[in-house]
Amino acid sequence: MIFAITVHEVAHGWVALKLGDRTAQMLGRLTLNPIKHIDPFGTILVPALLFMAGGFMFGWAKPVPVTYQNLRNPKKDMAWVAIAGPASNLIMAILWAVEVKIALAVYGSGMAIGEPMIFMGIAGVLINLMLMALNLLPLPPLDGGRILTSLLPGPLAWQVGRIEPYGFFILVGLIYFGILGQLIWPLISTCISIISVVFGVPQQLFSII
Repeated sequence: MIFAITVHEVAHGWVALKLGDRTAQMLGRLTLNPIKHIDPFGTILVPALLFMAGGFMFGWAKPVPVTYQNLRNPKKDMAWVAIAGPASNLIMAILWAVEVKIALAVYGSGMAIGEPMIFMGIAGVLINLMLMALNLLPLPPLDGGRILTSLLPGPLAWQVGRIEPYGFFILVGLIYFGILGQLIWPLISTCISIISVVFGVPQQLFSII
């Protein structure tokens, strides 16, 4: 999970760099060292409490800083910066699916290491798909909210942006009332089905985690 969150944040900073903003690079945030990205509350405390409660687990890292004004085309480029995070999670989910495919072959050959490799790969797929789907919700300050405000006309974008100070509390409410899972699971389920078909991974394996 830490790796998934770390790459997610680096992806934001890397795309911002390519589009003209060097803020993340200058602050040393374009690194896969998780220590640089850990938020004590969002990366450690919240996931730990949710795990112990046995409910939906999610977390976040310190957001990579992006200076809007430094982007060559700020409004349009911000959408690309925002979508880079979920896109990186999708790519990682695919890579973990490849690992599961290899692990199944290893397990089939009788090697004991195949079983933990399968569990690790399935967890990698699910964690990354969950982070992707969660961040695509059109709710500021999530990436989906950033994408939405980049696509909307100025006045509407401003109205949506006003939600940002309350975004975390809205998210907590969605979790508490069991709505969040209903919102993001259709996308996760669709991705799992596609991965199962493309990589030949039995879909029932995704229910073991």
